[in-house]
Amino acid sequence: MNDRPTFETVDGGPDNAVQGSGHAREGDPRPPLARTDGYAPLRTYAAVGDGRTVALIAQDGRVDWFPTPDLHAPPAFAALLDARNGGVFELAPTDPYQVHRHYEVGTNVLVTTFVTDTGSVRVTDSLNTGVAGLLPWSELARRVEGLTGHVPMAWRVAPGTKFNEFSPWVQPTVHGHVLRVGHLTIAVPTLGEMTTVVGEQDLAGTFMTGPGSRHLVGVAASRDEPAHLPVPEDVDAGVDRTVANWLAWSNEFRYDGPWGKAVQRSALALKLLLQSLTGAIAAAATTSLPENREGGKNWDYRYSWLRDTAHTVDALFRFGLREETHAAIRWTLTTLRNPTMHVFYELDGSEPREPREVDVPGWCGIGPVVDGNPAARQLQLGVYGDVLSMVRTYSDHGHLLDAETSRALGALADEACDVWRQKDSGIWELPELQHYTTSKLGCWEALECAVHLAEQGQIHADPRRWRAEAARIRAWVEENCWSEEIGAYVMFPGSRDLDASIFLHAASGFDTGERMSSTIDALRRELGAGPHLYRYSGMSAEEGAFVACGFWGVAALAHVGRVDEARDWMDELLATANDVGIWTEMVDPATADFLGNVPQALSHLALIEAAIAVARAGG
Repeated sequence: MNDRPTFETVDGGPDNAVQGSGHAREGDPRPPLARTDGYAPLRTYAAVGDGRTVALIAQDGRVDWFPTPDLHAPPAFAALLDARNGGVFELAPTDPYQVHRHYEVGTNVLVTTFVTDTGSVRVTDSLNTGVAGLLPWSELARRVEGLTGHVPMAWRVAPGTKFNEFSPWVQPTVHGHVLRVGHLTIAVPTLGEMTTVVGEQDLAGTFMTGPGSRHLVGVAASRDEPAHLPVPEDVDAGVDRTVANWLAWSNEFRYDGPWGKAVQRSALALKLLLQSLTGAIAAAATTSLPENREGGKNWDYRYSWLRDTAHTVDALFRFGLREETHAAIRWTLTTLRNPTMHVFYELDGSEPREPREVDVPGWCGIGPVVDGNPAARQLQLGVYGDVLSMVRTYSDHGHLLDAETSRALGALADEACDVWRQKDSGIWELPELQHYTTSKLGCWEALECAVHLAEQGQIHADPRRWRAEAARIRAWVEENCWSEEIGAYVMFPGSRDLDASIFLHAASGFDTGERMSSTIDALRRELGAGPHLYRYSGMSAEEGAFVACGFWGVAALAHVGRVDEARDWMDELLATANDVGIWTEMVDPATADFLGNVPQALSHLALIEAAIAVARAGG
């Protein structure tokens, strides 16, 4: 059979771009969500990872995003942003099919069952890990097992142009054909009887499954080094080893509260974004997925935000996880020894590079596509609270600070005493500098935490100034940022705008009383859209609802004692998840479409924090 493989594709327009938002039941296959001009809805993506990078797999079996070998590398597989030239790894039946997906319990290994009129087949996707952790190369394994009947299958590995900077080619070698893109070498190990077709820029093939049959197609990638060409049987065995590695991690996970499956899945999603080599946590695995369909608000989130790291440390400590929390603390405190504190850093801890726009169309043609993020050098006062609260959590769990860290944190608290009086860009990285309420509260939280650490003997300094300045900030916010007319804390003094980030300061302890309870109601009235919330006033005209804000609201309700309402709200939010529990940054309330980068750390962190808050409040 010498013809190139033909895939059964599902394409369509906006009318069939959205289909259901709940989780599919085991054994309940359904047609995959339709693509539009080659682009899959963001709701369709599941994620697999190895602690260094992440691959996104749509319901129709296409890997549309896979930067390799590192998450921040120019992606060789980026059809997510460029359907024509971005690069794709396809694997699916050639006949019409329905599909059901789930993760192997306790793992980030994805299982997809395709059902056709002639039979069924199971595909297991794994970014393989080694005996001792990370492999020295990237290895994406796609195991195919025949279940019933016979199913014709096709695959194609077609790397892209790395943002239109390189042209891929197929190179014959003494050990078979490999694919090359710039400095990247890609081997394609296969297992089982199949026909392989060698193209000029891709490798492809077809095979037939039967009951009990077993095939495998993989990708092994190396950059600027000799290329490891794995034995196909070793790649196949790596799937089972990777499942065992994930289960060993999950067995250390401790959580006995409500919504256990959703909480564990979110913890596993966060683990995908944790960089094993450094301890950094990426804010998301992607760049430039739009926050609205008109474009313009497209950002690169493949960086480590101090805010996200702080929330991650807090969440993972509550699950009894030790290694990730220490690594994240070490990464943060080492990074902060740089001369200038930034909002976020490269995943290796270096200062963020200058952003640039790249010449590719973007998801569904919605640009721009950016490599880099312009917000790095903004002043955001909330960072002070993020860092000090993270260290307080670390200390409260029985750990000891070194002398250099103690001095650095004391200096940071001294800075917060002065800098809180300045205008900043706020948590939402806004171009308009203002005296944002939650920015002031970030400094208040920093000083409260510094006092606590000093009283523990972890920071060797006199905390009297910190205590006094924290009281001044509290008084300033209570006097200037509360509106009796609206019955809520406003976004900044003199404004009538509301800001959902105030929810975070129920958790910080600033206010768990009547004012915060009234603020929750006001925000739900003005910013609510179904169970979701927009970030702040006016955003309903510019972008989707921000997933984390809804979960922050749930946590705030629990902190003010309205536990039954918090449980109901949480149930409504979870009903809008995709079929495998992976969250983007935003949701379009009118269509249930996902928007923004994926998987989004802050969305999963907020879900976890909401569940923990409800559990602690007796829910």
